[in-house]
Amino acid sequence: MRVIISGASGLIGTALSAALRADGHDVIGLVRRPAGKGEIQWDPANGVLAADALDGAGAVVHLAGAGIGDHRWTADYKREILDSRVKSTTLLAEAIAAGSHRPPVFLSGSAIGIYGASDGRPLDEQSPAGTGFLADVCQQWESATHAAAAAGTRVAFLRTGIVLTPKGGALKKMLPLFKLFAGGRFGNGKQWQSWISLPDEVAAIQHLLTADVEGPVNLTAPNPVTNAEFAKALGAALKRPSFLPVPSFGPKLLLGGELADALLFTGQNVQPTVLQQSGYRFRHETLAAAFTALLA
Repeated sequence: MRVIISGASGLIGTALSAALRADGHDVIGLVRRPAGKGEIQWDPANGVLAADALDGAGAVVHLAGAGIGDHRWTADYKREILDSRVKSTTLLAEAIAAGSHRPPVFLSGSAIGIYGASDGRPLDEQSPAGTGFLADVCQQWESATHAAAAAGTRVAFLRTGIVLTPKGGALKKMLPLFKLFAGGRFGNGKQWQSWISLPDEVAAIQHLLTADVEGPVNLTAPNPVTNAEFAKALGAALKRPSFLPVPSFGPKLLLGGELADALLFTGQNVQPTVLQQSGYRFRHETLAAAFTALLA
């Protein structure tokens, strides 16, 4: 299958590209710089993509977007977070719809932030969208796929949780603190953490390329934990204590209150109902299993 991937050089995109190529697929990356072999140049900010760029592909996987936690949430950066998702998704969806040989599958990135802050009740794909900046971004992000769906392409939204790998993301940032005996829960630790290992994230996306699934799909492991449980499990895996709580004022001072609250001090108890019902079997169902595999 010819699979076109945006964000192919990112954390998930790199791993997904390697896995697809290992399975014999032809992987084409969308890049903003001049295209090399196996690449297609595009400019999502200005709506530039060759009219036939997506024709003949078996699937498009859209993973591009400005990093949520890369910068403080100034008004300008919040606009960049939104625009980088909505404009790029709209461009791809419209290109799919306009193609003479359009891809039959469009897997478009999203996030569990769409559910907003949760009080701990389990959430699945039938749960309503929440409120707040991330929830608003995710709703507009998903809505931007409309043209592709209206044209008959199967569209699924990859509502991804915290992706665990020592190579990047949240876990990479936590490891030095825990190794230095300075790790612990954030605040009271009662906020839920819905996570997924990078191997499961990649395998789930591969599964969705051919599974008869459309609409929202939660890419989270079936056993979310509280932040306190997460810290305890990571400490146990590293044979380090995890009793030092991180007070809220430190991250809020460093990151800004809105960003710190969204990423560290609120959470969601999300269940991968659709993914499991479609036949996907997790490699790492529990946090202990994930840490054993990832930190070996």
